[in-house]
Amino acid sequence: MGNITYRLQSIIIALVFLVLITSSAWACDSCNQALYNEMLTTRKGTLVGEELTKAMKNQGVNLPADMGGATPEFVAGKDNPNAEQRKEFIEIINRDKSLPMPQTGYVPQDTKPTKQVSIDLHEGEAYLGKGVFFKGFLTNNTVPGPTIIVDEGDVVEFTVNNKGLVPHGASIHSAYTQTSKYLGKIQAGESKKMVFRATYPGIYMYHCAPGGHAIPMHVIFGQYGMMVVRPKQKYKLEKILNKKPDVEIFLTQHEFYANGKDAIDAKPIYVTFNGKLFRYVEEPIKAKPGDYVRINFLNVGPNLLSTFHIVGIIWDFAYWQGIPENSFKGGQTVTAGPSDSWVVEFRMPPDEGNFLMLSHAVGSTDRGAIGILAGDKNAVTPLTVLSDGPAISDQERAELKKKSIRVFSPFEPGSTDVDEPYFVSAEQKEVRVRIIGNSFYPKVLNIAEGTKVRWINEEVFTYMDGEFAGFHNVVTNTAPEAFGSALLAHGESYEKVLTKGGTYDYFCAPHPYMKGRVIVRD
Repeated sequence: MGNITYRLQSIIIALVFLVLITSSAWACDSCNQALYNEMLTTRKGTLVGEELTKAMKNQGVNLPADMGGATPEFVAGKDNPNAEQRKEFIEIINRDKSLPMPQTGYVPQDTKPTKQVSIDLHEGEAYLGKGVFFKGFLTNNTVPGPTIIVDEGDVVEFTVNNKGLVPHGASIHSAYTQTSKYLGKIQAGESKKMVFRATYPGIYMYHCAPGGHAIPMHVIFGQYGMMVVRPKQKYKLEKILNKKPDVEIFLTQHEFYANGKDAIDAKPIYVTFNGKLFRYVEEPIKAKPGDYVRINFLNVGPNLLSTFHIVGIIWDFAYWQGIPENSFKGGQTVTAGPSDSWVVEFRMPPDEGNFLMLSHAVGSTDRGAIGILAGDKNAVTPLTVLSDGPAISDQERAELKKKSIRVFSPFEPGSTDVDEPYFVSAEQKEVRVRIIGNSFYPKVLNIAEGTKVRWINEEVFTYMDGEFAGFHNVVTNTAPEAFGSALLAHGESYEKVLTKGGTYDYFCAPHPYMKGRVIVRD
């Protein structure tokens, strides 16, 4: 009778979580409420409960009264009605106007914009070339997202549309002002916008930022792009030659990961320029001998260092972060950490041939980050190459998918050559699955009947807000025997002895894209 009762309870748990994820907004809020309840009951008096509650209060999260609450002036996203503070803010604005440097990017949100920008965030698949598909998070159907170009001094209205199934958001590195309270945690089907002034020129990154633990995860999963703020001041080579570049290239280096553990350990499966493996080897960028070339370079990362180099070229000038005053003369490489950027400019030598573009941290080069800048007297210039990932139609995507040889994803099982089942012998009575980087590791187990599986949450960033915190659970959706765990904080675990043969597909209810599988041998 006890086994029947337990089975019924497990089925009810699974069904409840399945209902919750039919609405991502509901799922996220329901999980938040579940965690609130735990803080008041089962986690009350524990170290996890005390530390998490304290962190939320200090960060201004509007907690229930039973948890101490938060004073209104510190609630995230709320205006402080205190007149003295408002007066102080006006004094700060007036002070900044008189300083010998640009003001911050803050403007009242009802300021009329001079530029309007809009991006769509969603889940999906991108084709990387070589027969490989990436399943992750996209911006306007590509990785990277669209190249956004504005001018120094523009008042920018930046709109983010969540076309996906889970909460998304945006961090705009070119905005020298608060962004999270305007563009954080955008629920499925919703849109939010913010207005700011682009006061500092340069090459910037924008990326998804739902809040908290989800910020690094959504960057790892592919949601980012390049935003350029054109300077009023001309770059030096443009002044010397008295003309615009003949060839201007917007080049983003970025990484792809096959699972969350590899992402945390900085072991990418691929590294690309502008979203495709060896994109500019297959289609070299062409410039005539003598052409003036400018490259706007951004290393998205999110983990690896890049030492960008072009074989046969010495920079005439290089500008750190793309700011004209930050200039260097000459040089063979520019070194860029994640989210670091440069503008480099040079003249094509009066000779024809191929000039290789690469990161001289050559592990990245071997994984796909290499291209060709071809010196060709018949090149058609002026030419602009944007950093957008390759755009393909739904029909093209379907045709490519039929011929693809590999699909990989950081958060769910992909092709068996990427996520090969981890085989456990019958003699081994227990196996562990780590939950790390919003992914199960290993994603697929092959075990004998009677083996105990223990899931351990290795996420350290277990704080609330955003697309839920680094709390996870384990819930079956299709399985010979249903089961479901409670929410697991860092270091906490759930174990289950699987006694029935068959395939157990499971997921994490707060993050329903996180999926795993256990194959139980008869």
